[in-house]
Amino acid sequence: MEVIVKFVEKKRFINRGFLIGPLCPIYGYGAILILLLLRPYKRSVILLFFMAILICSFLEYMTSFVMEKLFKTRWWDYSDVKYNINGRICLNTMLPFGVLGVVVFFIVNPFIKYLLSFISYDILKIVAILLFAMYLIDNIITFFIINKYRDSITNIEKDSTEEIVKIREKFMKKGFLYSRLIKAFPTMKSTKERLVALRNRINRELYKYR
Repeated sequence: MEVIVKFVEKKRFINRGFLIGPLCPIYGYGAILILLLLRPYKRSVILLFFMAILICSFLEYMTSFVMEKLFKTRWWDYSDVKYNINGRICLNTMLPFGVLGVVVFFIVNPFIKYLLSFISYDILKIVAILLFAMYLIDNIITFFIINKYRDSITNIEKDSTEEIVKIREKFMKKGFLYSRLIKAFPTMKSTKERLVALRNRINRELYKYR
């Protein structure tokens, strides 16, 4: 869904997943939480809509917070968007979460369960194991690459935007596995990069009053 939206916006294919592969875990975990936690609200579409917003917004906020603490990088930032909370979530994304939650609960999941009913349990188990193994491998590779990026930024001696840009350009030239994340999240900024930008903005503001 997000790939389609970005394709319309950028006129080119962009893998928007956090992982190297095609999976976007935050959507998968969001769907699982909706299906597990919102069963008591299935008789009220409106209530389920708002509960889906609550669950998905909390998940997005905590994902942004934890990833920033782990990798010293802010993957997305809604600070320039109206009605945001610490730049991690905003109203523009919260409302679609509610709609998607209702669609997943009442349409997508029942349809998928219907299709799976035609496949034997043994085959489903094998497919599930293979997919989970691929998912784990994808996580390991992704974490390795992100840690290298984090360490490269952290080890910069000069607090300058130019040095950080050089690191990003270097990663863009190292091959698909390294460049993909930067292409997928062009607005992502390391903690150091955000601090440098903040310092430069403060200096510009102070310069006006000299």
